[in-house]
Amino acid sequence: MPPTTSPDARARLWRAAQLAPVLSVLVLLFGGALVLALAQSLGFAPWFGVNTFPDPSYFGSLWGSADFWVSLGLTLAYALAATGLALILGTALALALVRAFRGQRLYKYIYKLPLMIPYTVGIALAVLMLGNGGMVSRLAAFVGLIDSPGEFPRILNTHYGWGIIAVYVWKQTPFVALSVYAVLLGIGRDTSEAAAILGANRRQIFWRVTLPQILPGIVSAALICFAFNVGAFEAPFILGGGYPDTLPVVAWRYFNDADYTLQIQGMAVVVSIALVAGLILFAWLALYRWQERRMGRR
Repeated sequence: MPPTTSPDARARLWRAAQLAPVLSVLVLLFGGALVLALAQSLGFAPWFGVNTFPDPSYFGSLWGSADFWVSLGLTLAYALAATGLALILGTALALALVRAFRGQRLYKYIYKLPLMIPYTVGIALAVLMLGNGGMVSRLAAFVGLIDSPGEFPRILNTHYGWGIIAVYVWKQTPFVALSVYAVLLGIGRDTSEAAAILGANRRQIFWRVTLPQILPGIVSAALICFAFNVGAFEAPFILGGGYPDTLPVVAWRYFNDADYTLQIQGMAVVVSIALVAGLILFAWLALYRWQERRMGRR
């Protein structure tokens, strides 16, 4: 008799067949783009009359420049600061949403509004609100805190990145809150109520009961937000302080140079961004997995 396929094996085959169309598109489009980007960064660009593959000199000249490391530091600083603030504010918002209060149903719709607004609109709002001559500076002058809007401290277009971070946090806090809130709804409040009955205070309940349960949602949201922030272009380009720029802006300047062969150098910047972000995300996820195993989870 021919061997029969177990129900579990048939279920796995059926899931694989269902995912095959989507996975094939992802592999062909994104995988092919990554392979082509890596090849171009190593000197394969016959459409520009350049074909020195494999030529690592583009990475050598890029990584050997002090400007690259300054730009990398700015990129990671903005990304980490915005991700950390969004995680803190989003988690606090999610914890507040699970408690009953007046107007809760309406507020559940209001806090999601930034998710439906493009980043470019958020950048425009930052310019209107935080720029010198914007609404905040005019309000400060109106109440007498400063003599004129021009005396308002400069927030935008500095290397401190306050405007960039503000736009990221404004947009990503609702995303983090939505991710954590979904986890909170799934776990319920039974364990926290049991801990309270056993004598735990609010701080102990949060650190020892609630946080370990919502940690998967926090980690997932953090990975997505950080990956976006590292590769984002619009906010650093419009709200940044100029030279030295973040790495996505540096890549854009290479791609828009009159010398088209410099696009190879720009592609080396893009690959470097992907490499650095990938290593950090892998280390982040590995640390989380280690912590999960340490707590007895798989």
